[in-house]
Amino acid sequence: MMNTAITNTNRSLRFPIVAAALIATAFCFTSAPTGTSVHAEQAAANTGAAPTVHRQHWFQFGRASWYGHALQGLPTATGEAYDMNAMTCAHRTLPLGSLVRVTNLRNHRSLVLRVNDRGPMIETRVVDLSYAAAKRLGFSHRGTVRVRIDLVDARPSPTEVAILTKSAM
Repeated sequence: MMNTAITNTNRSLRFPIVAAALIATAFCFTSAPTGTSVHAEQAAANTGAAPTVHRQHWFQFGRASWYGHALQGLPTATGEAYDMNAMTCAHRTLPLGSLVRVTNLRNHRSLVLRVNDRGPMIETRVVDLSYAAAKRLGFSHRGTVRVRIDLVDARPSPTEVAILTKSAM
């Protein structure tokens, strides 16, 4: 009789014990993020390599327009004179000086542009491009087009800016 009671108790404890063991095992496998073990940190310190930092890629979809002759030579938000023949754009929130890739979703042409102004003033649009950029993207005759904007670099080096400026000429 005693033997049966012990067997029943053991059977009733099996499920909670097995469940606790599975949870503990799962916790051990998922508790440390990949690449942050002591060995990985020591290896990075020994080789002088910085740990990998993953950043989320910023992008935006919306309608783009362009502006040209009317604003030629007027100061932009960066203080430079607006040049309708430069590869520049205006965005409401991106840091001034940022490099963005603007892709025309109608013909899939894309360009890297520098944000040098604030705008657009029309609420339904997300970016204003220079006339030269709109022409290269193939919508200067249309006025507006749907685009995708991808952030390439929020803080470009002076060399990158010079290369971009030179390619516009």
